[in-house]
Amino acid sequence: MSILITRPEPAASELLLRLYKLGKIAWTLPLIEFIPGRDLQQLPEKLATLQPGDLVFFMSQQAVKFANPILQYNKMIWPKLLQYYAIGRSTALAINRVTNIKVYYPHKQENSEELIKIKCLQRIKGKNALILRSKIGRELLADTLKARGVKVQYSECYQRCKKKYDHTIEKNRWRNRNINTIIITSGEILQQLFTLFTPINHEEWLLSCKLLVVSERLANQAAKLGWKNIHIADSAHNDALIRALE
Repeated sequence: MSILITRPEPAASELLLRLYKLGKIAWTLPLIEFIPGRDLQQLPEKLATLQPGDLVFFMSQQAVKFANPILQYNKMIWPKLLQYYAIGRSTALAINRVTNIKVYYPHKQENSEELIKIKCLQRIKGKNALILRSKIGRELLADTLKARGVKVQYSECYQRCKKKYDHTIEKNRWRNRNINTIIITSGEILQQLFTLFTPINHEEWLLSCKLLVVSERLANQAAKLGWKNIHIADSAHNDALIRALE
């Protein structure tokens, strides 16, 4: 098995090191990187408008990474009387590393479909919610909250930027290294991987690779693009990806 890791840094290199220690052959090709979002400086002001019992959602570890330093710079702490939610375990752990606030998160899978099933989110009419996310994000959470009577606002804490590669160089590099397993952790990464290579490369190599994804939704997206050999990990956490590769 020769594995290509396409998730962003630093998680890509962390996973690579762990796979090396397990004796597996792997390389990294991060397809996106992160920069600060446009709303980051306004985050303290938006938090200050929330009332006790209102809701704050972290949609990724990157939301934590970019948001927490802004509060520290403004000599603020995360208000303890708010209710905090994370998209999954890895994001909840990232929150716990910088604060001791209680965080609710779905235990089955790291996605919005599971997040909105959390019991304490079923009766929330009249509350306010602040969603910390990237510039582009799915609307399922916000739409569901609004349908349940919640007033929703966003904070664009970071932006995803595509990393540019020469498709000719990358085609030769990964085919020569006999890559046959590719790890995909988001729909954006999947689409960028697909468009990086030509249709001939799709037929001759890319679509024959085993694809390890992190949700049923992502598996369906990959199937529509033409992949047949698709496996689903329990979550996007590196622990879950390693288990799925065993």
